[in-house]
Amino acid sequence: MHESAELRTGVVAAALELFSAQGFDQTSVEQIAKAAGVSRSTFFRQFGGKEDVVFADHEVLLEQLREFLDEGHDDPWGAVCAASESVFAHFAHDPELARRRYQIVRQVPVLREREIITVFRYERLFDDYLRGALPGVDPLDAVGFAALVTAVHNHVLRQLLRGRKKVPLAKLQTALADVRRRYGVAGDDAVAAPDDMVVAVFPRSMPIAEIGRRLQSQLD
Repeated sequence: MHESAELRTGVVAAALELFSAQGFDQTSVEQIAKAAGVSRSTFFRQFGGKEDVVFADHEVLLEQLREFLDEGHDDPWGAVCAASESVFAHFAHDPELARRRYQIVRQVPVLREREIITVFRYERLFDDYLRGALPGVDPLDAVGFAALVTAVHNHVLRQLLRGRKKVPLAKLQTALADVRRRYGVAGDDAVAAPDDMVVAVFPRSMPIAEIGRRLQSQLD
């Protein structure tokens, strides 16, 4: 029997409020269950423990992204970017709750370690997907693209979490479009103006990151 998404969200919100008010270590499962209006057994059916409450959204999101990527896409690079955008949109939908979670994670070492692992799970998901969807792709390109998309996503998301101003999804989309250009996998709708065309010659062995850096320095 699956509990409703609303109930799950209510438990998460109640837990984060208690963590903020009295500290993560000082808050018990019993207190969370009582504040959320659920039984202790219901809590453990929904979550394995207090840490799992903090990262509950990520577990749901990772499963949703797996299903989305498994659908098959004509543009795998674009699918990875779309997946990243959907995660950002989820947290931007309720920025106050996302900021509260972020502050709690920053204060608790065990949660910071869990966050690092969670970020790697997104990166690994994207890497594995690209390798499967693009037979023959250079593994370095797959892992590099996955890592850069994840890093860019986290950079823009932190701007939302650390500030009080709204950060539009368009900001992430622009950054991800730049990632695609750097890897030479821009979408079909990315048409450059005549004066934007650049022709350059580099050694085949030069890392793509170094090529991008040198090109950017020349354009600047």
